[in-house]
Amino acid sequence: MSTSRGDDIGEKSLEDSFWEPGNYKRTVKRIDDGYRLCNDLLSCFQERAKIEKSYAQQLSDWSNKWRSTVEKGPQYGTLEKAWHAFMNAADRLSELHLEVKAHLSGEDSEKVRNWQREAYHRQMIGGFRETKEAEDGFRKGQKPWVKKLKEVEASKKSYHLARKEERTAQTRENHAKADTSMSQEQIRKLQERAERCSQEAEKSKERYEKCLEELNRLNPRYMEDMEQVFESCQEAEKKRLRFFKETLLDLHKHLDLSANDSFHTLHRDLYQSIMAANNQEDLKWWKNTHGPGMSMNWPQFEEWLPEAQRSIGKKERGSKGGDGVTLTNIIPAGEGITVAPQEQQRESGGKDYSSDWSDEDSSPKKYMSTNGYEGAEEEDDEEEELDVKVRG
Repeated sequence: MSTSRGDDIGEKSLEDSFWEPGNYKRTVKRIDDGYRLCNDLLSCFQERAKIEKSYAQQLSDWSNKWRSTVEKGPQYGTLEKAWHAFMNAADRLSELHLEVKAHLSGEDSEKVRNWQREAYHRQMIGGFRETKEAEDGFRKGQKPWVKKLKEVEASKKSYHLARKEERTAQTRENHAKADTSMSQEQIRKLQERAERCSQEAEKSKERYEKCLEELNRLNPRYMEDMEQVFESCQEAEKKRLRFFKETLLDLHKHLDLSANDSFHTLHRDLYQSIMAANNQEDLKWWKNTHGPGMSMNWPQFEEWLPEAQRSIGKKERGSKGGDGVTLTNIIPAGEGITVAPQEQQRESGGKDYSSDWSDEDSSPKKYMSTNGYEGAEEEDDEEEELDVKVRG
């Protein structure tokens, strides 16, 4: 079974041979494929350019977000600077990826487009001039050989048919000789037919061999013409392959950030910023800023100063009135604000005497004087201004 399958593969490979009629079309199709491959190369790295742009934007967004977070967060000192160095590095890396994007979508893509325009020329009737030239060249080189090949195939068919008829005639003759019921005349006719078939088969064989010989004489010229057109196609494909390789090397150069001096500088600066973080220095800063290292205004004895006394120029009420008033809300005297005694007492937390007055009795309240007589205290119509001096 394996031998049979091997034979099938061999026969198939022979049938697929370049030298078979029409099999040059695969080489012609390669020209059109080259044009499509240029488009595929452009599309491939245009998508990569979009990825580079998106990544650069994500790096920038990440940097802005976390720079703000770290600035507002509790981290401090040299370690905060090291943390910020990552955001700064991300910004610089974002710029590098934007440069990669610019190369891919700019000069690299334009280079491919220009080469594509120079290598492939469209025709008004459709297709490319290069494809038509190759098609015509192969067809012209193959035409004489194919014409003779058809004669060979026809002569071979005639020869095989003649041999088949010869065999049939011989079989009938042999059967007739073995059949006793057949007459000698019938046997003689079958013998004559078998001889004619043999003679016709020999003539068909001669014609077949002659056509085959003529075809073989055309083989060298046929191979030379076909190879000439094929080599022309190979030269065009060689240029395309070489250009694609150069383009891929350019793309590699632009994508390989490890060969970029700015990339190395970026990571070197980041490493140095991290190594510059000093925990002792940070702890010392915290101690001096928020810890025992801070200066302190320790309490000291302060002498009483007259300027600090607060006075109220008004009459004291005898009833429910305290001996003095404590002020908590001090307003500078220079602002020209006059404060009513009742408002001053409310603001200072003193008792509010306005509630002692009755809506029905508008006369002053009575009180018992120290000598035992009832009397009435009339309040002044005008309240004296409260002059408050504020200690600076």
